[in-house]
Amino acid sequence: MKSLLRGLVVITLCLFVFSCSSVNPWERGILAKPEMAWEPDPLVGQLQEHVYFSKEGSSGGYGAGGGGCGCN
Repeated sequence: MKSLLRGLVVITLCLFVFSCSSVNPWERGILAKPEMAWEPDPLVGQLQEHVYFSKEGSSGGYGAGGGGCGCN
């Protein structure tokens, strides 16, 4: 039981240690590319949000009000 617990602690520590890394200045250009964005096309994202909260009948927390009719 102790060896299993010790193994889990070692694995957890390894995950925490290796999950954090610094980004060098010359690597930031790669991360700033449009294809690396959470939402590559903001207009498509806004359309999907509009369709979602129009169908759901709720504002979804984006600051837009309205009902389920899709007229907002």
